Amino acid sequence: MVSMKDISKKVGVSVATVSKALNDHSDIGEATKQRVRDAAREMGYFPNASARTLKTNKSHNIGVLFRDEAGNGFTHDFYAAVLDSLKKTAEAKGYDISFINSSKGIMNMNYLEHCKYRGYDGVVLACIDFDDPDVVELATSDMPVVTIDHTFDNRTAIISDNVTGIRELVTYIYKDCGHRKIAYIHGADSSVTRNRLASFYATMEDLGAKVPDEYVKDGVYRKPEVSYNLTLELLDLKDPPTCIIYPDDFSAIGGINAIQSRGLSIPGDISIAGYDGIRIAKVLEPKLATIEQDTDTIGELAARRLVQMIERPKSSIPERVVVEGKLLKGDSVKALLA
Repeated sequence: MVSMKDISKKVGVSVATVSKALNDHSDIGEATKQRVRDAAREMGYFPNASARTLKTNKSHNIGVLFRDEAGNGFTHDFYAAVLDSLKKTAEAKGYDISFINSSKGIMNMNYLEHCKYRGYDGVVLACIDFDDPDVVELATSDMPVVTIDHTFDNRTAIISDNVTGIRELVTYIYKDCGHRKIAYIHGADSSVTRNRLASFYATMEDLGAKVPDEYVKDGVYRKPEVSYNLTLELLDLKDPPTCIIYPDDFSAIGGINAIQSRGLSIPGDISIAGYDGIRIAKVLEPKLATIEQDTDTIGELAARRLVQMIERPKSSIPERVVVEGKLLKGDSVKALLA
């Protein structure tokens, strides 16, 4: 195995100079750095990760705890895009990404013990049961942690602006398109759901619109079969809504199937809207009205903030970063205004 001592002999500089050159220290000239790098590449030198960890007390490895309740894993369009952005940003900063075993099966460890066992420098928590005591223990430990779409006291969180997103979507449906009977099938209970639902009620109240209890349905994220059945319930009401908002774009497919099963058209007979702005929303016919979440920015900010906490812990200030989405009007909401 080639060592830094072997490189120093070949280039004619000290081992310390080789180390500084390979780690891009500013007190080494660019010409020397290039000579050292060329020699290292030619000789097939690779730094030993274990030795590096012992020396720097950092593994340059970030753990990600991710598990959605529906069991979609990486087929979950929104989180897959967020995690892809996070991975690219972390790798560009010299960090690897590892996924934490959510089954907690290794030596019966809890999440915090598992993270310490693996030597993670920091952790990102996304789409997990944030009320799980083991998750709370990890999130409130002394380990650098960034959460996505959930907040803990004195911890950094990257939050999609769900309140503004729902407000813009409902306002578009109500003001721009003239709908007054708007139903909402929301996702399972979570901070995201609570924020969206509260924003729905608050926006309708601000617009002077009433929301019958039967217009609001408890649904599940990314479960078209659930949305299918709930849509049929809404269509069977004595005074059915003219527009239905779904918990996400994927769930809206179930609504589309239910509506078509009754021989109705979208948006001719009834209008619909989704949330997330995933690819399928842009290729459906008609194109789905939705809120496109900025997954690139969410993932990038999560990685940047976590790396900052790892590398500059004394100057890192916990913060709640809100990322705005974008209204895509699509063609699925009929204009009722003359």
